[in-house]
Amino acid sequence: MSTEYNFLKACRREPVDQVPVWLMRQAGRYLPQYREVRSKGEGTFLDLCKDPARAAEVTIQPIDILNADAAIMFSDILTAVEPMGMQLDFNPAPEFANPVRTRADVEALKVPEDMAQALPFIPDIIGRLRKAFEGRVPLIGFGGAPFTLACYMVEGKGSKDFASLKQIMYGDTELYHALMEKITELDSRYLQMQIDAGAQAIQIFDTWGGLVAPHDFERYVLPYAKKLIASLKGRGVPILYFVKNSGTMLELVKEAGSDVIGLDWHVNLGKARDLLGDDVAVQGNLDPTVLYAPQPYIENEVQRILDENAGRPGFIFNLGHGILPTVPPENAIFMVDAVHRLSRK
Repeated sequence: MSTEYNFLKACRREPVDQVPVWLMRQAGRYLPQYREVRSKGEGTFLDLCKDPARAAEVTIQPIDILNADAAIMFSDILTAVEPMGMQLDFNPAPEFANPVRTRADVEALKVPEDMAQALPFIPDIIGRLRKAFEGRVPLIGFGGAPFTLACYMVEGKGSKDFASLKQIMYGDTELYHALMEKITELDSRYLQMQIDAGAQAIQIFDTWGGLVAPHDFERYVLPYAKKLIASLKGRGVPILYFVKNSGTMLELVKEAGSDVIGLDWHVNLGKARDLLGDDVAVQGNLDPTVLYAPQPYIENEVQRILDENAGRPGFIFNLGHGILPTVPPENAIFMVDAVHRLSRK
């Protein structure tokens, strides 16, 4: 059945009868059904990520509500690094109580041999979702790219510039590379575990990859993204790589080797496709704030992006970043329907 899914066909640049669409962060606070699950359950956001029954429930919600063409496992990119010895909490944004700053900190980081044993709730969630979605939609697993994980691990929380990481990156390159090697190995094992559990595609989020200049991306970010993606090739599942704010260095992003390149809303999709060539699929790239607009405006923007793609195979419609928590759900539903209706052959 999986070979018939439009999403997977588009990842392989095969013809589809309508453009597939899903939304980054499609399981989330904009849905009242999600908020209801959060209000009934005890604990934090992290507790929800580790509760297979509830995590599966909120993953299923947007498929039932939006009619999206793919589901993405509900989790967070930072759950992967907890087994390294990182003390993670959400207050409500992610914070590490023990950021990595010194050589001793890097040496203390552990890379578990068995990620399924270290994070048993992940294969449990995937197993539940594959059963729930059989014959309906494919399931996307995901993780953070090594550089983005390093940003959080070194800074200890979100930041506008991640100066602490850059101080290590520029000032102690040997330490930076030692850290990145460990993170990349963990990342590979984590995503391999998701594939083993049944994930049918893998999305790699490099949220902060566009934080650096193109020459620094090539030197400090790309080698580890490339190594991670290479480790996943040959597993029979498409790999999607999304680097936010990467419009000035798409040729470098392509060098990472993913099957699909995610585009944010700062680039013209048609020009990006011309630049990237026909041997890679793309995903994107509606500005998330357009979902606050009146529905005729949303439809015009959907049509504009479809026109930019110009019917080329290998296109997955998505937002240029995650859906915002105050978006009216009816607008997200309308957008998904508009993509299907306007692209149907």
